[in-house]
Amino acid sequence: MTHRANAPGRLCRCCYGFPVVAVTTGARHSDGSRVTLRVACPSCRGTGKTSLRRSTPVVTGGRA
Repeated sequence: MTHRANAPGRLCRCCYGFPVVAVTTGARHSDGSRVTLRVACPSCRGTGKTSLRRSTPVVTGGRA
């Protein structure tokens, strides 16, 4: 029987374990590098994992 490294349900369902992304703004620094913002997943708050207890899902977009 195979064993998975991550237990089922441990990865965040919103970001799938990629909790922080870098978003470019289009602007540039004086040395020519791009200005970026680090944005964390709002559901897991940047950890990439969730607890095993059931929580309310985060809804992004859609109708109210």
